[in-house]
Amino acid sequence: MATYDLTPRIGPNLDRHLVFPLLEFLQERQLYPDEQILKAKIELLNKTNMVDYAMDIHKSLYHTDDVPQDMVERRVEVVARLKALEDAAAPLVTFLQNPNAVQELRADKQYNLQMLNDRYQNFSSPLNQVQSRIWLMHWSLFIFFNHDNGRTQIIDLFNQDKYLNAIQTSAPHLLRYLATAFIVNKRRRPQFKEFIKVIQQDQCSYKDPITEFLACVYVNYEFDGAQKKMKECEEYLSCGYEDMILQSMEKLRKQLNILKLNLNYEEGERWIVNLIRNSKLDAKIDSKTGTVIMEPNQPNVYEQLIDHTKALQGRTFKLVSQLLDHVQAQPAR
Repeated sequence: MATYDLTPRIGPNLDRHLVFPLLEFLQERQLYPDEQILKAKIELLNKTNMVDYAMDIHKSLYHTDDVPQDMVERRVEVVARLKALEDAAAPLVTFLQNPNAVQELRADKQYNLQMLNDRYQNFSSPLNQVQSRIWLMHWSLFIFFNHDNGRTQIIDLFNQDKYLNAIQTSAPHLLRYLATAFIVNKRRRPQFKEFIKVIQQDQCSYKDPITEFLACVYVNYEFDGAQKKMKECEEYLSCGYEDMILQSMEKLRKQLNILKLNLNYEEGERWIVNLIRNSKLDAKIDSKTGTVIMEPNQPNVYEQLIDHTKALQGRTFKLVSQLLDHVQAQPAR
């Protein structure tokens, strides 16, 4: 389903070269006409140095051996610019290839940034650092979802405060991938509870069938709604990059379906009581209607404030320590 295709949102945060695997994926799944994909590739290549590749696609698209003159001229410019960039980067490359010079680097990141900035004008502002984190997270998707332990590593990276803050403020669509990793990963369950709070808080800024499914199951306890979202997920995941999540979500679906099995009343009541006790859910049984009533887990404003500030003291101490280390590293004037 092209409706849930995140390529237009992910693309601006990727290097142009990394967009090509996404276009290849879309072309393979035939979500868009083949001609449209080829034109998109040429448009993407026109602003890169991959002129030869653009020429090949142009020949394939228009069934010709001729290429536009502007592509030929562009190729000459690319070769000249490549040589200029090699000359400009030569001092920094020489520094990194020199073992004695590399030993000047310290464990203090701020010192290294300042030293490289003074020598090579390699400046990175706080705003640039946030943008760099967003780029890193987008680029890392190619690695995490193609690595055996990637679903654990993506949680370790994305769930850090500074990265999670960047997601919530500038790239909420990345919640899809973090949600996917949590669902298929049993080793990060303690962090999953905190992530559900993020899903709950960010429902207004971003939602898709996966995040809505989690909200139905873990926030609102709407099992009928979860069943509907499950069906949407089956269609939705067929156009995404998380097919492996379906197997794990099927297990949750079976758990939801048990509520509608033809158990006798005593067996059903016993099963529900054990479910409530083991899962520590806020729920009660209505004996008259033979149903279980589950209360949504919605923390009040004071609980949310405590959650957001409970690590403030530790962060402040760490920030002050880094500042003191940076000041002490400065030469006396």
